[in-house]
Amino acid sequence: MEFLQIILMFVSVVLIILSLLQSGKSDGLSSAFTGSGDLNLFANTKERGPEKVISNATMVIGIIFFVLVVLIRVLK
Repeated sequence: MEFLQIILMFVSVVLIILSLLQSGKSDGLSSAFTGSGDLNLFANTKERGPEKVISNATMVIGIIFFVLVVLIRVLK
């Protein structure tokens, strides 16, 4: 059980780092409140190169994080 929690902590740190490495997709904080930016979560984004790799890695690590949390909760 402690082994899964150690893995969860490592995955959490990696998820935070990958989230911070992603580039912003809006004009800034002011556009989030005023609605002037095109913030569409379901839009088809044109990511290329390193941005696509980081985005895909974040998604995979997020899924691993979710599975680990559920697994730890079920085994407890």
